Amino acid sequence: MSTSRIRREVDEALLAFVDRQRPALLRISGDLAPLMSALDALLGGGKRLRPAFCYWGWRAAGGADGPDIVTAAASLELLQASALIHDDVMDSSDTRRGQPSVHRRFEALHRAQSWPGDGEAFGGGAAILLGDLCLAWSSEMFETCGLAEAVRGRGRAVYDLMRTEVMCGQYLDMLEGTRGEASVSTALRVVEYKSAKYTIERPLHLGAALAGARPDVIAALASYGLPLGIAFQLRDDVLGVFGDPAETGKPAGDDLREGKRTVLIALTLERASATQAAALRRRLGDPALDRPGVDELRAIIQDTGGLTACEAMIERYLGEAEKALESAPIATEAHEALSALAVAATTRVM
Repeated sequence: MSTSRIRREVDEALLAFVDRQRPALLRISGDLAPLMSALDALLGGGKRLRPAFCYWGWRAAGGADGPDIVTAAASLELLQASALIHDDVMDSSDTRRGQPSVHRRFEALHRAQSWPGDGEAFGGGAAILLGDLCLAWSSEMFETCGLAEAVRGRGRAVYDLMRTEVMCGQYLDMLEGTRGEASVSTALRVVEYKSAKYTIERPLHLGAALAGARPDVIAALASYGLPLGIAFQLRDDVLGVFGDPAETGKPAGDDLREGKRTVLIALTLERASATQAAALRRRLGDPALDRPGVDELRAIIQDTGGLTACEAMIERYLGEAEKALESAPIATEAHEALSALAVAATTRVM
């Protein structure tokens, strides 16, 4: 199955599931319609990487193509929606996928209706609840995917671990931002649990576990998935500073305004002069950072060699993943698909 076909079928499975849920919510109250509209908008974007890795984990372990595994894999998009909604609240992000973030949508609704009270609190509360709903629905979609109970049972422990790890990673990310400093090692710890395992390694393991994979297949997928997941997030960190808003769906330099303590920033501070470090620390996390300010920080990251060092790390981790994939005991079709996904995950447009 091609990547484009997987994406199309994941989209169809998501739309069908959400459409089945919609009448039940609207029977409770028509006032719930904005929740569904916000979810529809969010689910309309995204690269569907997690379902793709889950599907190819299944195929790598000998699972046959079919709609049930696609539906099971598509449930990961609802888990991702939950994580994104909550992450945007914690980061006070204004946009997601080129449109207002969920909490900003509900702030705007509060303002448009001239309701009394705190519109920001209403927006944050509504977003948290929608994120919780998506988390619950991810389990429901998985459990009603059509795979036999015995098959689903093989994957539940992985699914549970994946959810636990991403929540822990989110907390560690928030903690690093609160402390105001991060070393390369502590930033990498956040990368591992917030993104690398969650985006690639665990989806692969979920698909493989559902298919009843042998231990050597699971181990091979871990050796490929974890370094690729780290490379993926490091690329995301670079895009968060230097990416094209038309491609990223976020304003230029948004990670700098949010004060994200990424590996890229840690590498820069390791190499910065006292003057450069002071300037970076002073302006990092300023929500009013304008384009000249973004350009100033970008220049520091480049001039110190922080960007070059981060690019080198991406290449190193990608090389580890590719080497592990070469000897993985998996089907040829899965090998080719995972090789293509490795390139797609780490060479996104700047």
